[in-house]
Amino acid sequence: MSKPKKPAANSGTIALNKKAKHDYFIEQRFEAGIALTGWEVKSLREGKVQLVDSYIMLKNDEAFLLGAHITPLKTASTHVIADPIRTRKLLLHARELDKLIGGVQAKGFACVPLALYWKGHLVKCEIALVRGKKDFDKRQSLKERDWDREKQRVVRENNR
Repeated sequence: MSKPKKPAANSGTIALNKKAKHDYFIEQRFEAGIALTGWEVKSLREGKVQLVDSYIMLKNDEAFLLGAHITPLKTASTHVIADPIRTRKLLLHARELDKLIGGVQAKGFACVPLALYWKGHLVKCEIALVRGKKDFDKRQSLKERDWDREKQRVVRENNR
């Protein structure tokens, strides 16, 4: 009888862009692959990535991830000159690229990364077509989130 497989320690989400959910209304989501080098994958396994100020640039019918900071590991990248904020190509189907390009050309839309995560042994990037929020929209979102949290607290206390 074989031993049951253990779940991978680094499975699931690598990094989230919480600022994007605060600053934008998310209209449509896409899943894209990323062209990475070896030292970047090792850093992602350690969780050394930030998506806070990153964005997607669409140029010549291709998509690129700019501003994502992947910190190189001291041990993994000794023989390579690592650029932590280099431009990384996103791998999308032509149909998805057409939707993104059409959406970005529309007034008020942008394309931003929401998350990096593992899908099997591959790194995927969740990107979204977004519309900017005004200050009063952000305050309204905060009020709704606080109210939802308060409702959950009341329900939890009443169930005891």
